[in-house]
Amino acid sequence: MRSASILDPVGLHRPAAHSIACLAALAMALSACHSPGTYGHSKIYAPSGSEEKAVAGNKEYDAREVERAGAKLRDQSVWLFGVVTNRGSGPGGAAYVTLSLRTLQQRNLCESDDEESCRVTVSEREMGRAHALLALAAEDDMGQDSVGLGSLLRVVGKVTQDLDPNDGTPVLRAAFYRHWPRGSYVTTKAASVMKR
Repeated sequence: MRSASILDPVGLHRPAAHSIACLAALAMALSACHSPGTYGHSKIYAPSGSEEKAVAGNKEYDAREVERAGAKLRDQSVWLFGVVTNRGSGPGGAAYVTLSLRTLQQRNLCESDDEESCRVTVSEREMGRAHALLALAAEDDMGQDSVGLGSLLRVVGKVTQDLDPNDGTPVLRAAFYRHWPRGSYVTTKAASVMKR
């Protein structure tokens, strides 16, 4: 019987080919544990943990319903996806954004089979307009990747009593938001050059 050593602590001899096969299997398993990262690089839309909690129990914002029954929706918690078309200043240092509402596509568009090439995908067509007040994190407030024209936002918040002075639609006060800077997501228009 072989004696144990530092390299073989239980005294078993494993052929080199077996060890290489084990290492290759481990490498494949680790690569399968892909993290979608900040901007959701995955084939299927991947909400963050805090996003799932914020959205739970809330309904999707519907611009047509707001037009018909705006007063009934006051103080309701809703969520939406929208592309920023205007950013201004709101009360208390909040950002005041106008959003072109979009529909999330559950399957993201990808340039290849590699999930790193996938981008969060929303409809090309606008589904209405909305306005929101956001308390932005420092990295979203200023800098190259700050919230600005063309940014995609997922906003979860309450419909307030306040109305936008330009179009009279209710303003949402955000309790949560997720941000994709311009160029870090795509619309369904990209389907001509990307695949599902």
